[in-house]
Amino acid sequence: MEWDHEADLKRGLSNMRNSRNLSESDGGVMEYTRRRHRYLGEYVHVDVSDQFSLFGKLSISLIYFAFWVFLMFPNWFLPIGRPGIALGGGLCMVVFRYILLLTGQGPAFDAAKVIILEPLFLLFGLMLTTIYLEKMERGGLFDKLRDSLDDPVNWKRSAKIMAMSTIGSAAVMNDSVVLIFSGVVVDLCVRHKVANSLPYLLSLATTANTGSALTMTGNPQNILIVSLAYDDISWTEFLSNMVLPVTAASIINAVMLFCYYSGELFPGSSGLLECFGIVFSGNRTPEMLAQEHAYHARNVTSQDDVVDSSGWTVWSKIQIVIVAIFLVCFAVGLDVCVTSICAGAVLMVLAAWKRQHYDPKPELVEYDAEGNALPPKKMYDMDGNEIEPEEEELVTESETTLTEVDYGLLMLFIGQFILIGSFDDTGVPQAFFSAAMGGCAEQMTSVPCVYWFVLVITILSNVASNVPVVQMLAATFPYATPYDWMQVSFSATIAGNLTMLGSAANMIVAFQAAKVGDRTFTSERHAPFGIPSTILSLYAGTFLLSMVHFSPECSVKLGECDE
Repeated sequence: MEWDHEADLKRGLSNMRNSRNLSESDGGVMEYTRRRHRYLGEYVHVDVSDQFSLFGKLSISLIYFAFWVFLMFPNWFLPIGRPGIALGGGLCMVVFRYILLLTGQGPAFDAAKVIILEPLFLLFGLMLTTIYLEKMERGGLFDKLRDSLDDPVNWKRSAKIMAMSTIGSAAVMNDSVVLIFSGVVVDLCVRHKVANSLPYLLSLATTANTGSALTMTGNPQNILIVSLAYDDISWTEFLSNMVLPVTAASIINAVMLFCYYSGELFPGSSGLLECFGIVFSGNRTPEMLAQEHAYHARNVTSQDDVVDSSGWTVWSKIQIVIVAIFLVCFAVGLDVCVTSICAGAVLMVLAAWKRQHYDPKPELVEYDAEGNALPPKKMYDMDGNEIEPEEEELVTESETTLTEVDYGLLMLFIGQFILIGSFDDTGVPQAFFSAAMGGCAEQMTSVPCVYWFVLVITILSNVASNVPVVQMLAATFPYATPYDWMQVSFSATIAGNLTMLGSAANMIVAFQAAKVGDRTFTSERHAPFGIPSTILSLYAGTFLLSMVHFSPECSVKLGECDE
């Protein structure tokens, strides 16, 4: 169809503020979206599904689902890993789309347009910041956080893990928190000789997912949502909407965890009433008292070997100041990508200066079999002249801390962006979502349709992972209101607790625990707690978010709020 720009400008948006379903003679939903793209002059998602043949749509769908299976079960065939599988899938999709273009079975595919850079920049900045906070100083801020999790009382130790995981995930992304603290939790379980480490691992994983829903930087799907949302959503706006539902979901998750695993967390208790009495009154059972005595006895015998690290060094104080400035910059509305990368860069410069001018130099002296120091080796040139030793080569950040950035995670997202971007072009996921919503397709986030909407998002997030689902929804309703995106964010994030495969954080906890020999965190053991806890948390939070929210239920940029 030819584009009459002058006619569009005269019409404006006055004939598009009601239902998206224009009459068939006017072009229907696709013409409605096409007109808005022209008028607004911004790229969101251009519908090209009518340019695919049936073979093109089916083949693209098969490629997407084949690589989805590989991503869910990465060790079935070859030990390539999820990042390699996703990147390979993206490249296969680009090549196959070119073949479809040559054979007239589909349109051209611009892979660069579906790779959304803002989440990649923010992920890199957050990983850089987190790594330098952890590695900058032994006994520093992160080590003190680890030490603070220890407690002789089982339920208090679990509560501390949940509190740390919730707050940490909201601040610096859930994947980073569980990656750092999974080994710490397993170490605590070994140190206290617990019979079942599952409740402690669940305390870390489930609250990391729940807490990450609080802020736009808490997880990858929230980062993606803010990048894709048509109307601007600030960090404080996101936080203010999520406080009530996340608080409710956190309380429900904690109470259910204490109830499900009362035998481990409250040893010697006779029932749930006694467990709650222990929490609120501070009572102890004989078994709990015995554990406390054993804990203090171990501390007394090992106190001579422990170096006192109770003080805050200047480097720890600098870390606290940088983190505080980091969060303030988020709150006042500065660009989150620039803020996170700048924080990581500042910490990198400080760490490099500290290592060069402050840290003790490594000893390069060699010793013989009896422990005697050997003289330095001398080298001579062809004429027999002694060669003066060169100055010690400096160790750079590229050789040390920067190698610990999870570049594979960035590759994983790039591959997923290409896979789901091409799949969205076919129109198949949008058609499935519209069919699943049925009569609620026009009022997805209004009561009572919002509860069915949340259920569909939850199922899709566990079947196809939450990040691809968010990208699919951006193509399904590109002009969704900020409130619509709040509901998507909350449901897609909390849905990660439904199954172990529903969230990357869950899989990281299971993988990190298995690396040190703890294989208690499996899909079968996660499900009895994860399914009921997630459903209750999800619907309680959805109810609160639908009743109390501060984001508009209209689009400011489209002028809908003026009415």
